[in-house]
Amino acid sequence: MTRSKFLSTLAPFDYFLIVGVVACSVIYSSLTGEWDVLGMVAAIAGLVNVVLCAKGSIVNYLFGLINVSLYAYISFKSQLYGDFALNALYYIPMQFIGFYSWRKRGSAENSSQVEGRRLSWRQRAVWGGATVLTTAIGAVVLAKVGDPYPVKDSITTIVSIIAMLLMVNAYMEQWILWILVNLVSVFIWLQFTIAHEPHAALMLIMWLFYTANSINGYRVWLKLSK
Repeated sequence: MTRSKFLSTLAPFDYFLIVGVVACSVIYSSLTGEWDVLGMVAAIAGLVNVVLCAKGSIVNYLFGLINVSLYAYISFKSQLYGDFALNALYYIPMQFIGFYSWRKRGSAENSSQVEGRRLSWRQRAVWGGATVLTTAIGAVVLAKVGDPYPVKDSITTIVSIIAMLLMVNAYMEQWILWILVNLVSVFIWLQFTIAHEPHAALMLIMWLFYTANSINGYRVWLKLSK
């Protein structure tokens, strides 16, 4: 994708999200006197990733690879081992799988943009039931092994896995699950920010912008998947 085509892909709201996360990161670092370069790069790459995903642009996987690699490292440092495993063992390989899958589903007008699709009502029932069941099982297992937040961790882990599967297959319904994951992640990182964990404040900023983008992504993909 050329630079001009890349820029033309973005709408004013997309620029607002990207500029917003950069500005918030800089303001936070200026106020605290702690320039968390690693957290800033992860937040910015992640926001560009999800913005481009919402536009159906295949380039999102490049920024996604940067984001999930750094987020895996940050999660490990914060002792969020479930998030670390999710990013290192699942999200990183899925960036390559998603890139290949989206290339095959490129639209006739623009090969760098995926052609979205929707689940049938029967498929929605199956995927919805599977999501609820596996999330409940995951919460029970995590509670038994002593996880202090079994429900929240199960949602961010299992629902994310299912949402990613829908994403690489270009299904619009992925955004419903991403909205749920993002809201739960905002709550988790808010708690870590209050506890003054390293990188937590910038991760909170990132997830807040993720939430706004996921709502916009749902709106865009309703049209993209007609």
